[in-house]
Amino acid sequence: MSTDSVAIAEQKRKGLRVAFAVSVGFTFAVFSGAIVPFLGPLFAAQFLLGSTQPMPLGKTIGAALVILLAGAVMMLLTILAGEHHIVLLLLLGLVYFLCFAAQSTGKGGTAVFLVLVVAIIVPLLAILNRELASSILFMLVSGVLSATVLAWVAHAIFPEPPALRADTLPPEERSPALGRALANTAILLASVVICLTSDNLNAAVVIPITVASLLGQLDISASGRAAVGLVLVNIFGGVLASIAYAILSLRPSLFSIFIIVLVTGLFLGGRAAGSSKDAPVFAGALTIFLILFGLGVSPLPGSAAESFATRIVYVGMALVFTLLLAVLLLPRSSGMKQASA
Repeated sequence: MSTDSVAIAEQKRKGLRVAFAVSVGFTFAVFSGAIVPFLGPLFAAQFLLGSTQPMPLGKTIGAALVILLAGAVMMLLTILAGEHHIVLLLLLGLVYFLCFAAQSTGKGGTAVFLVLVVAIIVPLLAILNRELASSILFMLVSGVLSATVLAWVAHAIFPEPPALRADTLPPEERSPALGRALANTAILLASVVICLTSDNLNAAVVIPITVASLLGQLDISASGRAAVGLVLVNIFGGVLASIAYAILSLRPSLFSIFIIVLVTGLFLGGRAAGSSKDAPVFAGALTIFLILFGLGVSPLPGSAAESFATRIVYVGMALVFTLLLAVLLLPRSSGMKQASA
């Protein structure tokens, strides 16, 4: 079997695992009445896209502890800062900077992005929705546990052939790009400030996570045309969520939710499972789809259908906002090159 055939088969198996995990996890979360139904599927997708092999028990426990510790720390910082938003923003900025600095070295991988997601969700939910403050850590625990189970079951159903099982190569080590990390921190903090001045909880969840996702996708050598394509693909994830919600409104049922998320997971997850440079972009689009569609079916305040189009606009604004600030703030050595004529 040729190398290309092996790679394609591996991509299909990984894509099937992602589609299975997000569809089953999302449907079960809605069935069980989860307040934030996208957490478990989102974590599971990140676990599965990060490796073709099931996570060892020790690494699984470690990832769970990292996410839970991050949630507890962020909750503590939010409580201590209280109404002093400036202090909270400085503390959040430090956390974001450390995450982006670690990301720039090629280490951390999935764990860094998940910590960023936690560091965004926990403070915003605690500040903008006091009723959820006491249950945030429980939601994180449920999300991590369900994601772990989903990932292991997905690997059991769609296993790698024994002959292809091999240890993953260690990530390439690079010196931390502190300038880029600082610029990314400023961009993400700016989006958080926008959310703290908004009364719309949906915007508070969607905008910063979209920004963090896009910052992780930006290629330092990308052309202007590629950057526009990056934005369009991410917006496409929001458009798919809008179409999915409209279809669900016609025939609302758990089976409809399962089929919708399964089909979308196969389409976006299959492409995110590849080894091409476009894979992280489709992974970002899948993230946006899960968040937006999850907010649409969630019992959170302000999740009614009439606000769905507004959330799509927020996603588009967040993407353009990130791209413009990246051009202005990123160091020239790591900024995006303009497209050639």
